[in-house]
Amino acid sequence: MTQTERVDRKRTKKSSLALAAALAAAGIAGYGLGTADGIPARAADTEIEPLQQERAPGSFADIVERVGPAVVSVRVTQVAAPQGAPGLNLPPGHPLERFFEQFGMPQQRGEGGGAQPGPRRMAQGSGFFISADGYIVTNNHVVDGAEEIEVVMNDGARMDAKVIGTDPKTDLALLKADVGSEMPYVRFAEKDELRIGDWVVAVGNPFGLGGTVTTGIVSARGRDIGAGPYDDFIQIDASINQGNSGGPTFDLAGNVVGVNTAIYSPSGGSVGIGFAIPSEVAKDVIADLKEHGEVRRGWLGVSIQPVTPEIADSLSLEAPAGALVAEVVKDSPAESAGLKTGDIITAIDGKPMEDAREVSRRVAAFEPGEETAFTILREGEERNVEIALGTFPDEPQRVAEAGPASKLAELGLAVAKGEGGIVVQGVNPSSEAAAKGIRPGDVILSMNGTPAETPDDLESRLAELKKGSVLLLVRNETGQHFVALTLKEA
Repeated sequence: MTQTERVDRKRTKKSSLALAAALAAAGIAGYGLGTADGIPARAADTEIEPLQQERAPGSFADIVERVGPAVVSVRVTQVAAPQGAPGLNLPPGHPLERFFEQFGMPQQRGEGGGAQPGPRRMAQGSGFFISADGYIVTNNHVVDGAEEIEVVMNDGARMDAKVIGTDPKTDLALLKADVGSEMPYVRFAEKDELRIGDWVVAVGNPFGLGGTVTTGIVSARGRDIGAGPYDDFIQIDASINQGNSGGPTFDLAGNVVGVNTAIYSPSGGSVGIGFAIPSEVAKDVIADLKEHGEVRRGWLGVSIQPVTPEIADSLSLEAPAGALVAEVVKDSPAESAGLKTGDIITAIDGKPMEDAREVSRRVAAFEPGEETAFTILREGEERNVEIALGTFPDEPQRVAEAGPASKLAELGLAVAKGEGGIVVQGVNPSSEAAAKGIRPGDVILSMNGTPAETPDDLESRLAELKKGSVLLLVRNETGQHFVALTLKEA
């Protein structure tokens, strides 16, 4: 073999190894480079072809130069909580007084012996102009409890501002600054076209440092972080820190695609997991605040819960989707339209609902009084119902609590007949019922969609069932909800 042949052979071997490594990294190494008889195998039909991708921007300076003047620092003066132990009004010389003083909580009292008002304190956040006449968007938690608000522009100009309206459910607020001339402002993105992996630019006031720019990508969409009933956050990895709250996130065209509101951090500092309210949500809320000073949301009048795989199995559904109606509020639009506990909302105005969160957001997006078409599934049959939505009440209505009880051995529950249903008296702590949140005092209203009035009713029906799931409708102080429990084969 010549020297040239040896070199070519080495190159061929290296190329084959490189190709094998690339296929392994792509997750298709299982198809191999050849078959047992040495004939090369074709790449799988599911192979992902590489894109002819545009290069990342060499600089974000042009975007920042355009949008930076519209971003402001929001400085808030608040009155701190009264000093002294909350809920305590200890008389002088009380034995516990020394204890609280030892831990830095002295009881400062006025003439009446009550706690003194706390000192005024400063808080800082971010915001951005959305109009030339001085309207500013920020977070509700930035201005909550504010006595005075001052906004500072990136050129150092200062001006006073007042709250026009707030919406704690989405953590948004609208301010109006006292402006003497037209202000630079930015716009919300007209369409929600943001995709996972898109570049974003965050501008804000971290730690009171003033205009600071960070960049990153969209890490995820539709995040639910337990902040409120309408969670639908954009997750970004651009650095977000204390003081960034209320600041904007921009796309590469300079449109506002999100309002920064929270971070996930074990340490309190940025770890690359930040959350922004999508522009699609923010612009509707801000429009309501500007027009009415509050957000007007449609109200159906039901308590809903997700359709879990266990619940879907117990109801013989093909897939866990939509929202299960756990409770219908008395004198609500839902009750007037004939909705019942156990109905599953599968679509609104013809649009399929993926889960309970989407149902909540969709209903809230309608104006009160608006006629809306609901598609529901009841006992396996699909129905269409037209409902005129009401106005979301300030305080949710509750169902009355039930009374006392006695014993049942099935499913790890001790129950008894009580007013309004079967009342849980005790729960085996090692049972599935306990793991799924059933507690003493809860009331079992029905099983598999059929009302259960006495423990004997429940026991006789359980005896008829074999292995599978049983669906209990349970009521407690927070409302009604379904719980799917697994039956072992007798």
